[in-house]
Amino acid sequence: MTKFLSRAEAAEHLTSRGLPITRLTLQKMATTGGGPLYRRFGTRAVYEAEHLDAWAAAKMGAPLHSTSERSAAAE
Repeated sequence: MTKFLSRAEAAEHLTSRGLPITRLTLQKMATTGGGPLYRRFGTRAVYEAEHLDAWAAAKMGAPLHSTSERSAAAE
């Protein structure tokens, strides 16, 4: 069975992977959009680790060797 994480646990999951985020930021994203997938369990939001990891990976930019590569890619 899938383990579901509370919002605080979801924030800790991402933070432990070097991607600092707070539960309040996840809460705001649940309201405004742009955050990871979540489900409702009664009145609580719950997250799956796989969805958190996929969301974080999608937010990452491509690897760069220098800041000048970023400028060239934008042109």
